[in-house]
Amino acid sequence: MVASRETGKQLAKLRSGAKGLVRQISNPAIASKLMAMGILPGTSIQLVRKAPFGGGCYVKADNLLVALRKTEACSIILS
Repeated sequence: MVASRETGKQLAKLRSGAKGLVRQISNPAIASKLMAMGILPGTSIQLVRKAPFGGGCYVKADNLLVALRKTEACSIILS
């Protein structure tokens, strides 16, 4: 599901170790890339660690470990 209205928490704003379910991906341009990597709405996701100085982050989506840019992580909305 791709939506333009953000009503949940952004993945990038969580603390390391936090978990949630992907509710939507707010940026349509990034949504296809994330979906191709296996990050779909309904996927269980955990923020493993953040890069220093506001960089990207390392996440675990189901059993898949993925490094994301900050813009990609900001477009993932959790429920």
